[in-house]
Amino acid sequence: MTFDALTLQRAFAQAEFHADTSALHALLADDFRSIGDQGYVLDKAQWLGKFVDFAYTDLRSTDVEVSSYDHAVIIRYVQHSASVWRGQAMASTSRVSQTWIEQADGWRLAGVQFSTLGDA
Repeated sequence: MTFDALTLQRAFAQAEFHADTSALHALLADDFRSIGDQGYVLDKAQWLGKFVDFAYTDLRSTDVEVSSYDHAVIIRYVQHSASVWRGQAMASTSRVSQTWIEQADGWRLAGVQFSTLGDA
């Protein structure tokens, strides 16, 4: 299960980096939610829509931990990113927690939460 979970996490990261909304659509659960630093919540449509104004220029994961359960996997890691949003360059380091669930048609990302680590 751990290998499959890491494969899913890498597939998600690659889809994010390349703004591959088709791949992301397939990876995200229909009721997907993202929770950001300030507590804002994005649903699946909003998450996919962010790529109109947003693009990664660098995206790396370190300190990856996987916890596996019967029909769920939680992946925690540190994300180092550089991006451009509405023409403005940004960089951040965040602790990320992903919750993957096993559904009848395969594994889907149900939720992701970010906590900025500042200058970490």
